[in-house]
Amino acid sequence: MELSELKVFAAVAAERSFSRAALRLGRTQPAVSQAVRRLEQDLSERLFDRTTKEARLTPAGELLLGYAGRLERLAEEAESSVRELRDLMRGRVLIGTNEGGVHALLPLIARFRKRHLHIVVDVRRVHSRQIPAEVSEGSLDFGALSYKPGKSDLAWLPLADDELVMLAASGHPLASRRRVTMAEVGRQVVIAHNEPSPARERVLRLYEERHLLLNMMISLPSLDAIKRAVEMKLGVALLPKRCAVTEISQGRLAAVPVSGVSMRRNIRLVHRSAATLSPAARAFLEVAAEHGAEKNGRATSKRSR
Repeated sequence: MELSELKVFAAVAAERSFSRAALRLGRTQPAVSQAVRRLEQDLSERLFDRTTKEARLTPAGELLLGYAGRLERLAEEAESSVRELRDLMRGRVLIGTNEGGVHALLPLIARFRKRHLHIVVDVRRVHSRQIPAEVSEGSLDFGALSYKPGKSDLAWLPLADDELVMLAASGHPLASRRRVTMAEVGRQVVIAHNEPSPARERVLRLYEERHLLLNMMISLPSLDAIKRAVEMKLGVALLPKRCAVTEISQGRLAAVPVSGVSMRRNIRLVHRSAATLSPAARAFLEVAAEHGAEKNGRATSKRSR
């Protein structure tokens, strides 16, 4: 069955006349009769009683009329939904990041929401190593990474800068220092995230290469739990400074650079070409380009190398 034939059938049923239905639809009467005949052939059922002056529905026609109305409304709803998607009245942007990357995304999300209130922004926790593949395959629209993706089909925009620091509670002996050494940090009780990450592996590798002790005694499942444990003076943590901006500004935590470990890193928003993105994702990319231009003085995406 063709939807166009169902519309012709519904018009004939409403007008109770093939000729009036033809006028209503702006078609010839033979074209209307042919469309109804094809529908009857497809169903192997008569839909109208042609022995009467008016086009009256047969029992099969009455049954089909209910479905025809529902299908027509469904088609209109689908068309309206696609139009709304195009006009950015609905849609979803799917972003993958590890827990630390969320803090870099929030200012961009706030900026996007000011323009596009009807688009859902869905940020999912994804292991950093998986993000390039999932963005490339289309499982994610975007990903937040602290390293350049190794895939040539991905581009990236600068999102934010960050720095790995030692977090300590106010009043901790090292909290007032301008800088500490790796050895000094290693002798403290170190509170770490229990999920692997590129940053964690880099720190472990640096300590191993220098044959230094890293007294990693507490492992917790979230950044919030780690920050709370540091506030409770259970130990110190090596985390991106951006993760604790609020606690630092309120004086609850101190961020101290660590010689040999602390260095500024760039958080990137990786994506496929704009042509492969949904209208909602393209709108997000436009806002991200503006955001990156203001932060870094350039708006163009860079190709992964």
